Amino acid sequence: MAVARVTEIISSSPASFEDAIVKGIERANQTLKNVRGAWVQDQKVEVVNGRITEYRVGLKVTFILND
Repeated sequence: MAVARVTEIISSSPASFEDAIVKGIERANQTLKNVRGAWVQDQKVEVVNGRITEYRVGLKVTFILND
């Protein structure tokens, strides 16, 4: 039987939401072991002078706990 845990992270990118997601998962994998999935909880953009300057995502990352 596996036991999973969920942790929330926020990631950002100047390029796109997709890039912010990829960066968030890559960073989570550096710290967490056995990452199995994630879902996007929310999305937000930072706007300066009418232009999008940053894409942000709130992720819930699921990972399996070691025995």
